[in-house]
Amino acid sequence: MKYYLLSVMQPVGDPPPPESMREIMHNLEVFHAELREAGAWVFADGLHGPESATVLRAKDDGEVLITDGPYTESKEFLGGIVLIKAPDLDAALDWGRKATLATTLPIEVRPFQHEAED
Repeated sequence: MKYYLLSVMQPVGDPPPPESMREIMHNLEVFHAELREAGAWVFADGLHGPESATVLRAKDDGEVLITDGPYTESKEFLGGIVLIKAPDLDAALDWGRKATLATTLPIEVRPFQHEAED
């Protein structure tokens, strides 16, 4: 088994209206339950917006520069993550399809470099 990161890519701007958010949150609960039942669940959570970020950057003199906010500006940002275990990329992509249907947002699927420990 390998670990895969499902990155939820959220557009910049206002969130959906409350009635849409209720449906999305319900769909996410169902998706997370399905992951747990399949033994693919590792971790999932949403992130605060990029304005809450702090960036640390190593300098040539050995010091660390700390700045507020994201390094780059973009039309979308990492809004949440789901860490799963899957036997292969095809299985991870199937989970990614379910995640994008649950969230209505783009999902980036990326494998970790090492095998998952069982």
